[in-house]
Parts: sequence; structure tokens; C-alpha cells
Amino acid sequence: MIRSATPADIPTITRLVRALAEYEKLSHEVVLREEDLHQHLFGPRPYAEVVLAEEGAQVVGMALFFHNYSTFLGKPGLYLEDLFVLPEFRGHGHGKQLLKHLAKLAVERDCGRFEWAVLDWNTPAIEFYKSLGAVPMHDWTVFRVAGDALQRLARPT
Repeated sequence: MIRSATPADIPTITRLVRALAEYEKLSHEVVLREEDLHQHLFGPRPYAEVVLAEEGAQVVGMALFFHNYSTFLGKPGLYLEDLFVLPEFRGHGHGKQLLKHLAKLAVERDCGRFEWAVLDWNTPAIEFYKSLGAVPMHDWTVFRVAGDALQRLARPT
């Protein structure tokens, strides 16, 4: 079953984000605080949404997503930031159900695109996404400014 997260799910979402970071070998980058996550998901100006996959009464996966905008299409898009299913529950269809749920939301919200990024080494995920009809965007390179570089860029000149 797929359901929208509630404020009571914040500890579970935090646990899943940390498990995702461990899987991606990026645990050292996680500085997430539950109070910030609560504010950003359920505060007066939500920045993202989360849906959860359940097997029985147990949360076994999640998808965190938000809207972006395509000027070329003149429509909003849906961007999947994180998709994660606990390793012991992979192969049960939860990842596919999470993606199908988000695709349905994108259609209902008149989005022109549904996009996400995947680490180059994550072959199982890449093959899974391709099996669903997703295509890699080889002509694009993701750029990021964060931390000190972001602070420097934001300074007045």
C-alpha cells in the first residue's frame, strides 16, 4: 500500500533517509535534523512531499518529491529526490508502486515531466528505471553549489 506521510512519520522518514545514504555510501553527508524535516514537509510553506510504501503495518520504502517547472513545456514537473526501499523488501514491487503512484500524481497535476537522478554506479536501479520506460538524459550534466561555495556565490559583489 502507498500512502502520504504524516507528521507522525518524521522519525521513520529520517531513518529511511539515513538508510538510503548508507546504501549510497554517503552517510558522511547526512546532517538532516527531524525538526527541519518536519518544518519543510509540514510547515506553513512545504517544500516537498513524501509517500510511503507499507507491507502489512510496516513502512518499507519511501519517495520524497517536489515540483519544478519547465519553461519549454510551460508546465510544472515532478522531481523525485529520493526513492528507497529497505533491502529486505526489494523485489516485492514496492519501488514500482511508488513510481506508479508518483506518475499518477504527475498526470493528475498536469505535469509535463517526471524526473530523477541516479548514481552512475547503481546499475540495478538504472536497469529497473529503464524497464519502466525511463530514459537517461546523456546530454545533461548536473551541477551543484553547496556549503561554502553557495555562501560565496550568494555574497554581493
